[in-house]
Amino acid sequence: MRIAVSGTHCVGKSTLIDEFLLAHPEYAHEPEPYVTLVEDFGEEFSGEPCVDDFLRQLEFSIDRLATHTPGEKVIYERCPLDFVAYIDAIEPNRIEPLLGPVSTSLRGLDLLVFLPIEDAVCPDPDYPKLRKAVDRRLNAILLDDELGIISVPVVEATGSTAQRLRIIEETMKTFSRRLSI
Repeated sequence: MRIAVSGTHCVGKSTLIDEFLLAHPEYAHEPEPYVTLVEDFGEEFSGEPCVDDFLRQLEFSIDRLATHTPGEKVIYERCPLDFVAYIDAIEPNRIEPLLGPVSTSLRGLDLLVFLPIEDAVCPDPDYPKLRKAVDRRLNAILLDDELGIISVPVVEATGSTAQRLRIIEETMKTFSRRLSI
């Protein structure tokens, strides 16, 4: 199963994925594009959030989704829609040309997990206005399918890390039962 964990910054994606991987060591981990681009490829990004940086991460995210085939066990930290939400929060008129490639890339997922803002997770985040704007955009994009491109099951995971992990695992079981019918 190919799973992406989506959410604005500082909502517990890394913590949840770390716990998921402890419980499911058979899964490969695709780190956040920013981390891979900086640490593995030496790319540099601006000090302030900007559309060009999010476009680069979007491109990388789309490419990474294409490297895994159906049936592989992989968990992605972020998906292309995260970057669409960031871009849309900064410059709303920039996302329309991105929707076709993003929609196609979502076929590389079997499950999308949305982590909304829960203040206890990160009481003092960087760029709080951007964080809230991206959370609102992701909520509309993922849960309401506002852009009309969601082709994969989406589950919202809230609560503690353990509660979020249980939500993912229950969804995986339900999904597996549907496939075996």
